[in-house]
Amino acid sequence: MDRKKIVAVITGIISVFLGVIYLILVQLLDSRGAMIPAPVNDLSILLNNFFHTY
Repeated sequence: MDRKKIVAVITGIISVFLGVIYLILVQLLDSRGAMIPAPVNDLSILLNNFFHTY
């Protein structure tokens, strides 16, 4: 094999490996269930206290 073919094969292997890792990561994150947004009331209290001028 010449150098170009070796580089192409190694690049392909790395690409497939990263794709599989990505799919596993997405499956793990998706299996945790639905994401519940933070309550708006709690956020507004925090922002009011942070920007309150004395």
